[in-house]
Amino acid sequence: MRLVIQRVSEASVSINEELKSAIDCGLLILVGIEPNDDSKDIEWLVNKTCNLRIFDDENGVMNKSVLDVKGGLLVISQFTLHARTKKGNRPSYVNAAGPDIAIPLYDEFVTELEKASGVKVGTGEFGANMQVQLVNDGPVTIIIDSKRKE
Repeated sequence: MRLVIQRVSEASVSINEELKSAIDCGLLILVGIEPNDDSKDIEWLVNKTCNLRIFDDENGVMNKSVLDVKGGLLVISQFTLHARTKKGNRPSYVNAAGPDIAIPLYDEFVTELEKASGVKVGTGEFGANMQVQLVNDGPVTIIIDSKRKE
């Protein structure tokens, strides 16, 4: 499971020109799921995400988590995070899980993130054509892959 986490001052997702979810200060989390991902990946990533210290403290040092700043969370499914680009110019998505595997894991990730954070997590819609808007604060962008825990 791969996450691209962006610290944002605001973010939103719309589908068919209709606002689905929006947050102010917090994290926009893009989620890519592989066929061999499971609940252990989710548990590790939820813990990492909630405790990632990428918000400034009173001294301007990134020393606070999204929990510390009581930030919002917006989670968007994005199979393209597992694109293979080694050959040719057209990406291959063979490493991305199909909907039968990905949807339950995506839903579980959102549920576990809500439990761990204590806040309602905003989402997009799995498989929909979404328009995501954000103001990346910093900019701060972190990539975390549950298969590369070093």
